[in-house]
Amino acid sequence: MADEELMEEMDNEGALITLEDEEGNEVEFEFLDVVEYEGEEYIVLIENDEDADEVVILKINVIDDETEEYASIDDEALLDKLFDIFKSKYEGDIDFV
Repeated sequence: MADEELMEEMDNEGALITLEDEEGNEVEFEFLDVVEYEGEEYIVLIENDEDADEVVILKINVIDDETEEYASIDDEALLDKLFDIFKSKYEGDIDFV
């Protein structure tokens, strides 16, 4: 299961991950969680910047036992649902404004 492997690999919350944006620039993110929804898994990240105030949610596509890729999500309704799941998991722990 990708969620368990990712958690072990990231050593729980606070781990950093570097991704490449559409223009080829490297951006460092802090790992927050993995959300499961309708049989799919999504990674929740926040840019590793003290001014960052928005999470990024990407779909996890498992390539093989050792490789995953993260894909952007264009469906706003799906993003809203995933964010609601994330918020409910951390209600009281994180202040969502």
